[in-house]
Amino acid sequence: MTEAYDGRQVVGIDLHRRRTVIVRMTEDGRKLGTVRIANSPAALRKEIAKAGQAPQAVVEAAYGWYWVADTLAEAGAEVHLAHPLGVKAFSYRRVKNDERDAADLADLLRMGRLPEAWIAPPEVRELREVTRYRHKLVGMRTSLKDQVHGVLAKLGIAVPCTDIFGGFGSAWLDGLDLPQPYAGEVDSLRQLMAALAGEITLMEQVTGDLLAGHEGYRAIQGLPGVGPVLAAVIVAEIGDIRRFPGPGQLASWAWPDAPAPRVRRQGGPRARDEAGLADAALGGRRGRPAAARGRPAAPGQGRHHRAPRQGGEEHRQGRRRPRAAVRRLLRHARRPRPPRSKTRAGRVTFPGPEAGREAAVHSAPRRRCEPRRRGRPCD
Repeated sequence: MTEAYDGRQVVGIDLHRRRTVIVRMTEDGRKLGTVRIANSPAALRKEIAKAGQAPQAVVEAAYGWYWVADTLAEAGAEVHLAHPLGVKAFSYRRVKNDERDAADLADLLRMGRLPEAWIAPPEVRELREVTRYRHKLVGMRTSLKDQVHGVLAKLGIAVPCTDIFGGFGSAWLDGLDLPQPYAGEVDSLRQLMAALAGEITLMEQVTGDLLAGHEGYRAIQGLPGVGPVLAAVIVAEIGDIRRFPGPGQLASWAWPDAPAPRVRRQGGPRARDEAGLADAALGGRRGRPAAARGRPAAPGQGRHHRAPRQGGEEHRQGRRRPRAAVRRLLRHARRPRPPRSKTRAGRVTFPGPEAGREAAVHSAPRRRCEPRRRGRPCD
């Protein structure tokens, strides 16, 4: 490792819960230093100071990356955030350790091949924290409601309405005479739901205060079906919409698992592909070759007239169908045991793949025998 370097350094950071591995290298890939530190802003600030003025630092968007990005930005570094899905291939390497992960992040950054994620500013992160926490609280309340329904189902009690936690449903629950311990469980669940309802209301008020005067928050509520809660979630997750060049990029980011068309090409180009490329070079288009452009139609032929099919065995659409006898043979060949058809006394025909295959049998009637194992003759 070489420390004597005056140029701009590239720093790769492999972040973990307790410790972090930092790899510094030059812009041409020479490694300058590797260190493992305990997670703290002071230790990170001390190590990043060794990278000189305005280094390029990259960290994966892993567990707890907020403080790392903020500390690096305060130290004057150019911070890049690696997308976890883009660096997922690290897990398929034969040799994988913390130092290799940090070095690979730095290599991707200096080569310009790093799959980056957007670093949200602190105000967007605060809004996301509130909206996501409210979402978790609503999920917890839904789980408590499901448990109440489960207790009633165990006792065989049918609910009289769709919402047993509204006005009429709450009065109906108060009048139920449930045995213990089910009555105590339902009461405890209802108290927890009341506490969560108060916290959810508080988070909604905080969200409204954070989005007061936000133009996008008011504009998006004009869409059908978008209320204050959903509008807050959309604004918080998108952040600064100006980071997307157009609506197509926004839709692609919002739906990362959308089915995309796949193109599979194996082997060399076929003759018709080469002919198509040559025709395109002459100015033709698909379905309208260059040789046919501008050619007048024959009398009685319209614009979309289709030429008659060409005969011959080599033409795919002009192949002859199999004869009736061949089709019959193929049908019998597909059966596991072809049936025997008796044509005249004393002879039995065995239809099969080979036409005319016959077997002579004795004219004496066959004696019925007991069920036998397959392959053994009858006594």
